[in-house]
Amino acid sequence: MPGPAGGAPEPGRRSGVAAGEAPSGRPSRSPDHASRSRPDPRRPPADGPAAGRPGLDVRYGPGARNALDLYPARDAAAPCLVFIHGGYWQRGARELFACFAQGPNAAGWSVAMVGYTLAPEANLARIVAEIGAALDWLAAHGAAHGIRGPLVLSGWSAGGLLTAMQLGHPAVAAGLAISGVYDLAPIRQTYLDAKLSLTDREIETLSPLRCPVVAKPLCIAYGSRELPALIHDARNLHALRAAAHAPGPLLPVSGAEHFSVLDALRRPGGLLVRAAHALLEG
Repeated sequence: MPGPAGGAPEPGRRSGVAAGEAPSGRPSRSPDHASRSRPDPRRPPADGPAAGRPGLDVRYGPGARNALDLYPARDAAAPCLVFIHGGYWQRGARELFACFAQGPNAAGWSVAMVGYTLAPEANLARIVAEIGAALDWLAAHGAAHGIRGPLVLSGWSAGGLLTAMQLGHPAVAAGLAISGVYDLAPIRQTYLDAKLSLTDREIETLSPLRCPVVAKPLCIAYGSRELPALIHDARNLHALRAAAHAPGPLLPVSGAEHFSVLDALRRPGGLLVRAAHALLEG
């Protein structure tokens, strides 16, 4: 289904495939049926790299979706990748992206998967604020859950915008924005705005391409086979930051499109995992 400016595709499911598909590519049943018919996909194997039992459904706020899934590393001082799922702020859930904790976790990082209220129950300003509240919680309580290293905020698609918008949070050391939407104006001309109801103020204050540059490291990644509109946004955001001498590379992922770009996050040696490492190495 087309999206903004020629169209980002429908938001992805657990393996980054299109909504309505299982990881195998076959049509899936409802999430409720899936939760009854197979094990919780958030639980890593018993011999996995996480330090003991993950902390699932950890509350950070009052909303039904205001929860974190935490996968601490063996070393509590290890960096933590804080991942924000996509879905145009109106679909998706953190548990559907749990497999993308595998690469950073196997590389010795902690991972925190963030849930947030979806539109139309929440407008975009509230969603951005909820990401900030999750970061506040991690800064205050992460150590009690085995997470006290530097936080690298990351997100895919809609989560890429949320990453850029919260890069300035005091708890965030750096950011990794993947295949993000960085200008909201074209979205208001599409079906996606039926639930978002974007205002002029939101477009001006919540579009990273229209906001002041944050001088923290930000890697802006995209697939080389990504939709032209999203490549355009990524290149423009990097150019805006480069003009302000803000650190961080523009990172095309060769051969990847909007969904398969996340494969580079699933392996400990994947390009996006290496990019996260590099952000902290200066």
